[in-house]
Amino acid sequence: MPNRSSRTAATTGDEPADIVAIAASSKRDLVVDLARVFCVFAVVMMHSLMVGLYRDGDTIGQINPLQTQDWFALATWVGQIMPLFFVVGGFAGAVSWRSAMRRGTSPSEFLRSRLVRLLRPALPLLLFLTVVLWVLVACGVDRGLVDIVAAGVGMPLWFLAAFISCQAFLPVVHRWHTSRPASTIAALIALSVIVDAARITSGIQEIGLLNLVFVWLAVQQLGFMYADGWFARRPRWQLAAGAAVSYALLAVLTYTLHVYPVDMLTNLNPATVPLILLGVAQVCILHLLYPLLRIAMTLKPVLIATFFVGSRAMTIYLWHLPIIVALSGGLFLSGWVDSVPGSGAWWATRPPFVLAVWLILAALSLAVVRWERPSKAALDGARTPGAVRIRVAALLAFAVFAAEIQWGLSLLLLTLTAAVIAVALRLVSPGREVTVNPQPK
Repeated sequence: MPNRSSRTAATTGDEPADIVAIAASSKRDLVVDLARVFCVFAVVMMHSLMVGLYRDGDTIGQINPLQTQDWFALATWVGQIMPLFFVVGGFAGAVSWRSAMRRGTSPSEFLRSRLVRLLRPALPLLLFLTVVLWVLVACGVDRGLVDIVAAGVGMPLWFLAAFISCQAFLPVVHRWHTSRPASTIAALIALSVIVDAARITSGIQEIGLLNLVFVWLAVQQLGFMYADGWFARRPRWQLAAGAAVSYALLAVLTYTLHVYPVDMLTNLNPATVPLILLGVAQVCILHLLYPLLRIAMTLKPVLIATFFVGSRAMTIYLWHLPIIVALSGGLFLSGWVDSVPGSGAWWATRPPFVLAVWLILAALSLAVVRWERPSKAALDGARTPGAVRIRVAALLAFAVFAAEIQWGLSLLLLTLTAAVIAVALRLVSPGREVTVNPQPK
């Protein structure tokens, strides 16, 4: 079995000609890189098919064409790949934290670096959307319509709340995982079940927001197990059985007991226990396909695409939905695409539409990807923020992104979110030490 250890390394869009040789000698787990990029591709593809505009007299309506299809709910058992994203994130987090511990990095400094990597690329998007939408209001566009647009383009921001919580708790749960791995993941699953049970029996949906922490921490533990080599040591029949049992339990909970919706997108916010089952199935399938995926990562086109998208994955994730909405609206208003969403003519326009989305994303990333790349090391004399400031920044960022899940992203909430994230970034930015120069004698 190939070495599945990994070291975090920055990559750029300008890949050298001998990229295959460099990849072959790399100690990174290239399959993890491929899985991460696959998740990004899947998210962009699904959202490209979920935005449909139509005319209703003099008004313009919006519909999700996928949800009108009978097969869509069951298709989400494959298309809902966010659990795999958190598995991969758990793998990368475990590798990064273990490396940080060897360097003597404190948990608060580790959290600070992760917050910077998450919030820096988010702030330009938030500021851009805030300015554009307020300009639309100033130009006379109906405020209700602007709020609908804000809610649509801000839909992916829930991910930042979930991922921030995972990073904040990562050093603690990793320590528990190191000493008692089975008990740790079992406890997190049990807490997830308790929260779901309380939400379902009480009918208070807000209780489910607790699983924004517990469910994704449980899925993150699968990434820790991946980094430990636990799945790599399992025989193939056990991996196949793990995936089959997970999907069987999913069928019981949805089709038989009707405890959860069949649609895994509906199970996303608030996060529910079925996402943990999906995570188990997806990581087992990933390891079943591991030999084929390793071969795929020896192909130069696959490597180039993986490294290009992987080096700007957060930028693509954050900006893809605003581009999809803007492109859909522009084409619809121009009259070039005026077919009924979900019709044969509409589906025929999807391949060029998706291609156009990716071309725009690639071009845009050249300008904004610098916000995603690691910031320069603090200059000599810089003062590292204290642990309290870092945790306050994490709490502020988590709160505003979690609010989007509860209430949807209105124009006012978008404005508040942009301001809060700017403050959070300032809190985690190094400051200058104040020194007093001695007076000359």
